[in-house]
This record gives sequence, structure tokens and C-alpha cells, in this order.
Amino acid sequence: MIVIMLGAPGTGKGTVGNLLAEKLQIPHISSGEIFRSYIKEEDEIGKQIRNYVSEGKLVPDELTIKILEKRLQEPDTEKGCILDGYPRTVLQAESLDALLKKQNRSVKVAVNLSLSDDEIVERIGKRRTCPNADCREIYNLDFRKPKIENHCDKCGTELIIREDDNEVTIRKRLENYHNISENLIDFYKHKDILYTVKLNNESNRVSSDIAKEIEEYLKK
Repeated sequence: MIVIMLGAPGTGKGTVGNLLAEKLQIPHISSGEIFRSYIKEEDEIGKQIRNYVSEGKLVPDELTIKILEKRLQEPDTEKGCILDGYPRTVLQAESLDALLKKQNRSVKVAVNLSLSDDEIVERIGKRRTCPNADCREIYNLDFRKPKIENHCDKCGTELIIREDDNEVTIRKRLENYHNISENLIDFYKHKDILYTVKLNNESNRVSSDIAKEIEEYLKK
């Protein structure tokens, strides 16, 4: 089962995707996490990715496709996966379809998490991230506070504000998203596999509720 998580930065794709992956017992594959692992290596590819990310730009299609296709050929994806942050463009989506076709697989559903730009800026501004590479838990000071202030519930590491979690970079990322990635919504809508979940910061729904909703939809 291949499930794609769509939505602008800050809509909670990672948290919901992880919960859904646990329920379905398939890996959660985040392009952002893969990119950060390359950045940590500080090789030539990592430096290229760092430059794009620090400027709030999307990593180019050619480079993204190369990295993600390699990941999708690994054994743990045999029963499926949750794709978070990939594809981001129609070209990437078409390349993904071509790769999956060779493997006699296809995308089952593309989940679109929808939230307004202003609410996204507010939400990301209150986001805190665990820098432990083996953890990477994400918290929010409004609706997912750590039990011990500024420390990760899972591993105890002191939480940080990611360098790209500032309003200028966020607004730039949202602009790029609207100009490029939103075309994916039409792409998957035309394929009749789009499922939209409308969000707002005033809702009492937590990520586990959203993941459960998606799981129930997949059973239909």
C-alpha cells in the first residue's frame, strides 16, 4: 500500500504520517529526513541540499527523484510505505508512477492536509524539534507540549527551533508550495485518489484522530 501525504509545510504531515505508518505497519519515508541525513554527511549532495533548504527553496526534481527512487527500492518498502514530502511536483509524481509500475504497484491514496497560510505560520512558529537523529520527534507549544519543558518525551534531548522555522523562510516555502506543489492536488484529483482533510488551529482534533480518520478511509 502506497500512501502519499500532501499539504504545505507545517500541516502536520510528518506526525500524522508516522502514526498512520504505525497503524498500517509500513515504513514512513520523509524526504525532509532523508535530505537532513545527506546534509549531516556534508558531502557534495548534502551541501547542495543545505543551500536550497536554507533559502526556503525546493530541492530540484532531478536530485530529489534520484534520492527517493533509491530509497523506494529498499526491502522494507515491499509491503508499501507512507511518503511524506514526496512527490512535490507533477514531474516527481509522474516519475513515481513510472517507478511503481515497474514494481507492479501504484499509489492507493493521496491525503491532502489543508490549512491556511496564516495558521501555518502561527503553528510553525510554536514548533519545537528533537535534534536527536534517532528520534526527531516534533512538538508544538499549543497542542503538543513536551511533558518536561523544552525536552523530548521520548529521549530527553533538549528541543530546538529548526533554523528554517522562521517567518521569512516559512513564507518563502509557502510561496514555492503554492506555485509548484499545489498542482499535485489537481493531479491526484484527476486520478480520483485524492482525500482532503481540512484543518484549523482552533480544532480539538489531535494527530491521532486524523490518522484514525485516514485509516478508516483506507478500509473502504
